[in-house]
Amino acid sequence: MYAIIRTGGRQYRAEVGATLDVEKLPNEGNDTLEISDVLLVGDGENTVIGQPVVEGAKVSATVVEQFRAPKVIVFKYRQRTKFRRMRGHRQYLTRIRIDNITV
Repeated sequence: MYAIIRTGGRQYRAEVGATLDVEKLPNEGNDTLEISDVLLVGDGENTVIGQPVVEGAKVSATVVEQFRAPKVIVFKYRQRTKFRRMRGHRQYLTRIRIDNITV
């Protein structure tokens, strides 16, 4: 069984036992959370598509850790003008483990 969930403005495919790296959530380590923004639920034969969400569907997950992604380098350069700018950015992420999908 799998579900398409939306958190942090992005959509993720969640399966039981899988770990996902999502945008930073306010929960701490080993906290459980319920995600009710489920867009699609499917198993091998049946698929339920929400309009826009599936009514009564929830995904329960456990927060594994809070961490930061690897650095992304943004380099701006204009030729013949001695213009160079280098910036770096590290995004805050939360790693969650999917425990259960209920419809």
